[in-house]
Amino acid sequence: MGILLTEETMFGGMSAGLVMVIYIALIFGFVYFASIRPQKKEQKRVGAMLASMEIGDSVLTTSGFYGVLIDISDDTVIVEFGNNKNCRVPMQKSAIAQVEKAGE
Repeated sequence: MGILLTEETMFGGMSAGLVMVIYIALIFGFVYFASIRPQKKEQKRVGAMLASMEIGDSVLTTSGFYGVLIDISDDTVIVEFGNNKNCRVPMQKSAIAQVEKAGE
C-alpha cells in the first residue's frame, strides 16, 4: 500500500511555484544580511576614517608601515616614515588602513 503525495498535499495547498519564490526570497535575505550589509557598513566606516584624517595624524598603511601624515590632497596623501625627515612617500588615501589622531 503506497502513499502517493500530490503537489497539493505535499505543500499544504500551496503551489510549487509559490514555495520556490519563498525559498529564493529567504536565500536572498540570508545573503544580504550575511555579506552585503556588513560590507556596506565597513565601507562607511573606512570612508568616515579617511574623511577625518588631518595633518599630523599617525597612520598605518596597508603594507604595514607606520608613518605621520604630512600633506593631504583630494585622493593622495604624503606620509613621512621613521625619524628621517627625507623619507616622505606619496600614496593614495585608500592605502591607509588605520588612523590614530595626533592628540590621543
